[in-house]
Amino acid sequence: MSEFRTNLKIWIAKNRYSPLIPYGGAAIAVWVALSFWTFTPALHRHPFLLLLAAVLFSARFLGFGPALFCALLSAACLDFFALPPYFTFGVSGADLERLVAFLAIAVFVVSMARQKTLAELRADRTTREMAAIVEYSCDAIYSSGPAGTITSWNRASELLYGYTAEEAVGLPIARLVPSDRLEDMERNLTILSTGGLVPSYRTERLRKDGTLCPLLLSISPLRNARGEIVGASAIARDISAERQAEEAVRRTDKLATAGRLAASIAHEINNPLEAIINLLYLARHDSRHALQYLTQAEQEVGRVARLAQQTLGFVRETNSADSMDPAAIMDQTLQLYSRKLGDRQIRVTRRYRGHCHVSGYSGELRQLLANVVVNAVDAMPVGGSLQVRVAPVRARSSRNEGVRITVADNGSGIPRQSLHKIFEPFYTTKKDTGTGLGLWVSRGIVEKHGGSIRVRSRSESGRESGREFVRTTGTVFSIFLPNRQPISRVA
Repeated sequence: MSEFRTNLKIWIAKNRYSPLIPYGGAAIAVWVALSFWTFTPALHRHPFLLLLAAVLFSARFLGFGPALFCALLSAACLDFFALPPYFTFGVSGADLERLVAFLAIAVFVVSMARQKTLAELRADRTTREMAAIVEYSCDAIYSSGPAGTITSWNRASELLYGYTAEEAVGLPIARLVPSDRLEDMERNLTILSTGGLVPSYRTERLRKDGTLCPLLLSISPLRNARGEIVGASAIARDISAERQAEEAVRRTDKLATAGRLAASIAHEINNPLEAIINLLYLARHDSRHALQYLTQAEQEVGRVARLAQQTLGFVRETNSADSMDPAAIMDQTLQLYSRKLGDRQIRVTRRYRGHCHVSGYSGELRQLLANVVVNAVDAMPVGGSLQVRVAPVRARSSRNEGVRITVADNGSGIPRQSLHKIFEPFYTTKKDTGTGLGLWVSRGIVEKHGGSIRVRSRSESGRESGREFVRTTGTVFSIFLPNRQPISRVA
């Protein structure tokens, strides 16, 4: 019977655009009902029921319009054949009430049947759409019954696991689980048995060829109309490409870290190497102080060795902090770069006030001052002016006594939008010639000694009273180091 109904629906759907088919079908339904009424004595007393059945048939299979036509035609046939006087359309008062009641019931039945048909069509369409979504989803979607056997298997599952739908349906779900993840499956079954959901988590499952597939898995219980759990459905997404991408990113990060480490080593070693070159130049041209210059060059070589060892992590800073004179270290730094200053004809002005001593590491302070001085020299044009000042001060914020070291130049200055970035690692305003590590390292040294470093800069030009002029440009670095401050240990 169900097959007949299906075939009938298909035939009607193919011919639904021809009005003769549904309305002719309604007329045939009325004729069949009248035939049963005429030739079946047992049904001879129930013409209304037979014709009402014809109306129901028309509403169910032919549509709303043909069903109304069937109701009107049935009322006419009842009046002509079943109600006296027979074979005429004359009708008495009581029979008229019966016909009106029949029409009212028929219209109501047609309306209800139409609503049911529309609901079934919507349900069928929704079911087909959901089935298509599941079947053609990019994620593997499959379900299992109470016994743990697979009951459905979409196309993405075939691609992911390697089993066809015919092979997978009926297999135990444990066939897909690696032996070292059976505990996960048991835990999932426990959660599902209590009606809970297993949220998405990363795991691995076995393919048909025995290889492991990384995937993102989520599981939810399946319930029947009474709310009872009758199985489970799983959604699995292949994350092999994502895992490969993550691995590639990790490898890239490692390479980038190695490159930054190499750049950091090169930057920190470059300053003492440049100082050694300057000292050898001075020793070659000043034989009276050659021994002094060579001794300082030897110290710089030792500094290079310590920097390399510390960077590679073979040793740590074990020497205790000593008292040092920032003014003397500033003089040594300027002497180291005297050749570079002389080549660029830079005038150096020193302003030292009082005797200043702070506690710290002289090698790191020399490295700090070298970074600031080299940056100032690189920013200045030929014939520039460099001013350095060392003076004892009292910090306004902490009221600590210490030393203020100021390095000022009349170079090109730092753009205002870049000032907040200059202490970030690998940020540089020197384009291709800088590594962006000098000021970052310098700030670390200052913070290690419990001090602070500030910068002011101007790099603007303007117009006044119709005359173009260039404002005073340059940069001022101000470094404060406390007299007595516990040196922090930094890795």
